[in-house]
Amino acid sequence: LQAELLHAAHTARLAGLPRASAAAVSVVSGVRAARSGDPGHRLTDLAGALAAVLGVAHRLPHATGPDLGELRGTVRQPYRPDGSLRLYGLFSEPVLTATGYAGAVTWTADADGRLYTVSDVAPGGPDRATGAADRTVRIGDTALTHRELSRAGLAVSGATVSPTGRLGAGAGVRAVRASGAAWRADPLDRLWAVPAAEQVARALNGGQDLLFLEVTLAGTVREATGDCLLADCAGLPLRLATAHDDPALPCRDNLRLLAAAGGSRLRVVARLAPGPYPRALLLATEHPTDPGARVDLGLDRLQRADLPAGAVAPPARTVPTGDEAPLHLLRRRVHQAVPGGRRVLALAGNRPGDGTRLRRLGLATAGDLLDDLHAAAADRSRDPFGRLLPADTGRFARAWLAAAVYTDEVERALCAAAWGAAVNEAAPAAAPGAS
Repeated sequence: LQAELLHAAHTARLAGLPRASAAAVSVVSGVRAARSGDPGHRLTDLAGALAAVLGVAHRLPHATGPDLGELRGTVRQPYRPDGSLRLYGLFSEPVLTATGYAGAVTWTADADGRLYTVSDVAPGGPDRATGAADRTVRIGDTALTHRELSRAGLAVSGATVSPTGRLGAGAGVRAVRASGAAWRADPLDRLWAVPAAEQVARALNGGQDLLFLEVTLAGTVREATGDCLLADCAGLPLRLATAHDDPALPCRDNLRLLAAAGGSRLRVVARLAPGPYPRALLLATEHPTDPGARVDLGLDRLQRADLPAGAVAPPARTVPTGDEAPLHLLRRRVHQAVPGGRRVLALAGNRPGDGTRLRRLGLATAGDLLDDLHAAAADRSRDPFGRLLPADTGRFARAWLAAAVYTDEVERALCAAAWGAAVNEAAPAAAPGAS
């Protein structure tokens, strides 16, 4: 299967379809991580990669105009001239992908609050992700490292910028070190002035998914994937989880130490994690005892001495989340099919009460999709002599893709409701691996 997918990826690239090619390679990388027991493997990520490649393959034959251009993708992002820029460092984060790339990305902002990134990503593993922060930034003649830039500033002339805000490093670009700014000083302070609901709406409508929040830490809460921080964000009970679970990165150790700083009010930078309740992946935070300093949680390592005096981590607790839509009844079948295929769902069968429960709680489409998924998995027709005919794999793939897309869209709607955000229903949620 891996060889067939890689062959398909190569064929897609030759046909001028880099997005489909990259999506297929992501699936192969996810399968390899699963088979090797890689600690960074997540079934959710693999399911998302599979949905991305099937979604592109399903839509391509019928696409025209701009939609076709989006589905084709680009091998390299185009860069446009952007004149002179005065940038202020925000934070740095490690990059560790399932496709075998690693490095660091430093986020900066200009005086108007627009975000720009400087990246150093190349083939590698966790060691490269941790070491990239101390590499010199690849832009102009500056000698700044990523770690230094995250706390300093940059003056750039002849800048070129990609559509996603990535700064180019062409021969005509000049950059020198400049003074930085604290998170609570202009111009960075205005990033935290935007209400959380507006930031979430921007992310769900296809914009930047970084959230700039001011929170009060309130201990830890237990989840199936591990403990995460519980915080109060303008009256919302917010869960802050680690951005990376790889043991080579300090993310989880830093989160455990922050749990002992209960009651601290901090500004944080997080990445939205869509779900039925407010949740985000913690990337950077103010220092617990030094408000003028900041901590990049994927690169810097907190020590016990950095915590307030007498800080003790409270035991993790389970927090009720209210009446949630039972979307897990459909999602778990979507996820089961990824490692086990059609036969797993055919053997598992459809529990009679699952579809009924979904319909009773207003998710009639989810109930229909669940029934169709199990029917497609179990469908094996016979010829006039009673012999089994080959399974209709196309029908099963379409049923699985429909269920996967539906769960993503419902989670997007539930996430918007949890944060009180207004989303554009006409704008589809960004598919994993769509870049």
